Amino acid sequence: MLSIQIDGLHKRFGKTVAIENLCLEIEEGEFISVLGPSGCGKTTVLRCLAGLETPNRGTIHMDGQLVFSSSKGVFVPPGRRGIGMVFQSYALWPHMSVGANVAFGLETQNVAKDKVKVRVGEALETVGIGELGERFPSELSGGQQQRVALARALVTEPKILLLDEPLSNLDAKLRLQMRSELQRLHRRLGCTVVYVTHDQLEASTLSTRIVLMRHGVLQQVGTPKEIYQKPTNAWVADFIGSPSVNFVAGTVTSDSKGVQLGGGAVLNICRTAWSPSMDVTIGLRPETIAIVPTTEPADIVGTIHSLQPAGNETFVQVRVGPDIVTVRVIGEADWTLDEEVGLQIDKRTVLVFRADTEQLLDG
Repeated sequence: MLSIQIDGLHKRFGKTVAIENLCLEIEEGEFISVLGPSGCGKTTVLRCLAGLETPNRGTIHMDGQLVFSSSKGVFVPPGRRGIGMVFQSYALWPHMSVGANVAFGLETQNVAKDKVKVRVGEALETVGIGELGERFPSELSGGQQQRVALARALVTEPKILLLDEPLSNLDAKLRLQMRSELQRLHRRLGCTVVYVTHDQLEASTLSTRIVLMRHGVLQQVGTPKEIYQKPTNAWVADFIGSPSVNFVAGTVTSDSKGVQLGGGAVLNICRTAWSPSMDVTIGLRPETIAIVPTTEPADIVGTIHSLQPAGNETFVQVRVGPDIVTVRVIGEADWTLDEEVGLQIDKRTVLVFRADTEQLLDG
């Protein structure tokens, strides 16, 4: 069953287009992350789903109900969409206790007082702060305030939960802990989650699927693994992965059995979708390259350009002709600057893009 269906959604602010012709289907129980850089339209998508923004065009169905249609003049207000929402700022009432903050949504629905008390207690227990009901927001840590915001969203038992960068105000250690809590909470409750973030690590570790956006335009929808291994275009490949993918310009050889790189080296790979002498861009993930002595077989030969130790790994930059290729090495690296080395490349992972359109050449 579809939990959310978006068709032809368009939203602009003056002359600025925030969302352009978005079409998306979200299955019941999915954890979807809307990912992209600042200004890509991801928060606007969430606000349109919540009913906090009115799209200029398109339709939105939620849990089988039409909640917005520009052509039919339908707009269901936020309170009747059956959603829970957690904002980046948490938006807790400072003069109200934790319990009162969580109870607020139930009270506006005229739920009986005895039931409110029970459900507030259950919601606080669900997020692991059952003992904090009498405290005020100013007496809580950032992580505890985030849990209160979650409890407030969950207490009304929404079928759809919307989260707008809820972890961005937390430190790195607490973000790791809360990602784990969110993952377990989703599995236990089984509700549909739409999660907005600019952090690819959050999106990759939490999501069943990622919706990747750029300048208001949908770039790709897929599992974290699909987007990492088969990015639709060069921009997606560059955005996903840390450190970023290496891009090297080249030309398909006359026999179509490889790519000649700028320094004259030929990388022996094959794609059925290319033609002889086609200009292409090769994408090499840093973790799919191994540095070996020149006495061992190698796909490409280069020289050590820089060594950047980073704890339990080292980022090694190798000059290959006119290009610099970054390699991720686990542990320490014993190479010296300007030393000649070979690069062994896992050819199954090589990405090839058309130079003119930047679209992936698959097959």
